Amino acid sequence: MSAMMNAMAMSPRGWWRRDPVTAEVPDSQLAFGGLIAFTFVLLLAPQMMVPALAVLSFIRPALFAASVAALSYLCNRMLTGRPLTVYTRELWLGVALLAWACVTVPTSYWPGGSVAVISGVFVKSLLVFWLIANVVNTPQRLRRFMIVLSLGGAPLALVAILNYRAGVFMEGGAIAVKRITGYDAPLTQNPNDLALMLNLLVPLAIGLLLTRPRPLLRALLLMTIGLEVIGIILTFSRAGFLAMGITTVAWLWKFRRRPERGWVIAILVLGIACLPLLPSGYTKRLATMIHTNADPTGSAQARWQDTLAAIGYVRENPLIGAGIGQDILALNEVRGLGWRSVHNVYLQYAVDLGLPGAILFVVLLGFCLRSAASVERSSLGEDLPALAVGVRISLVAFVAAACFHPAGYHFYFFYIAGLAVSLRLIATSIRPRAAAAAASGAA
Repeated sequence: MSAMMNAMAMSPRGWWRRDPVTAEVPDSQLAFGGLIAFTFVLLLAPQMMVPALAVLSFIRPALFAASVAALSYLCNRMLTGRPLTVYTRELWLGVALLAWACVTVPTSYWPGGSVAVISGVFVKSLLVFWLIANVVNTPQRLRRFMIVLSLGGAPLALVAILNYRAGVFMEGGAIAVKRITGYDAPLTQNPNDLALMLNLLVPLAIGLLLTRPRPLLRALLLMTIGLEVIGIILTFSRAGFLAMGITTVAWLWKFRRRPERGWVIAILVLGIACLPLLPSGYTKRLATMIHTNADPTGSAQARWQDTLAAIGYVRENPLIGAGIGQDILALNEVRGLGWRSVHNVYLQYAVDLGLPGAILFVVLLGFCLRSAASVERSSLGEDLPALAVGVRISLVAFVAAACFHPAGYHFYFFYIAGLAVSLRLIATSIRPRAAAAAASGAA
């Protein structure tokens, strides 16, 4: 500690700038550990599943872990005299989205409600986005973080399977369509949200498989992918099925020239052979995506009406929307009381924040896709491009699923976006070393 303080005192450039003396001081391991702990609690909520851990719910373990990660990272940066954050176009777009959401609060349908959405959901998602971009800053950390995310999907899918076998269905589900309850965690309580989360995690697991991991990890990843695919089907989520189908097509296209294409074709044939084993009523449920009037639950008809109402509202209010989180009130005004949010992330941003907010989000999404694709095309060995493939296809899955989910401000997208930014920054940092090593070898 004294050495670091002396280095700070000797630096004429100030503590907020990178100094050659302190440039090689390692990052805080506590910050990375806090991010891992936050992710574990957010995904699995162990305090909700294990009665002995119920006491943890009173201390808000997710908030505690995130706070430890952020504070330890900032303290480490200040003590070592390095910049407090990386500066990327994606992070600036996140700041712009937050600023625009704040600007529109005074004109919101319910200003207090908009403030609650900003402070209760949106700021937390952006904080995790920022943390991942800054803390997951080495190939080793990126790999470990993706392993935690990928394997975290196994318990989620396993609970979905157990709920289906035990007949644990949502209230009222037995009348029309039997749908399982989700996993008792903030992001997966609803079966549609559970399907969304699993669809985002499957590509990450496949990306890790492309790095040719050790046999034990390979077996765990394969088992997790199988469980997640079954879990997505058992949620009876139409959006989940579409996202899974688009992900499958993206992987088939990616593997068309790789040595592993034989395995992919074999898995695809196996999947087709298993079609007769689909749960009862599943194909009828999927058919309502086209024949909306045949949906006995009425959800397909209601969502189509909400989509038309949202488009009409945006047409009338293109610049300033209803205020962040207020699309429910806006749609109530347009199509009558329904108290439903529009199930489309892009329309959700457009209704809440107007076209400026929607454009900012789409540009952010596009830049994240571009960042992952740039690393995927790079020649930085095999592992980093393979991980980039998984992140990019996870983003593609979100692009599709976002057309059917009201999840614009939650963690789903911002976790994967953070990985995309982290990938590009890591590639940028190691590219000069790779070039120097290549030059040295040539010499």
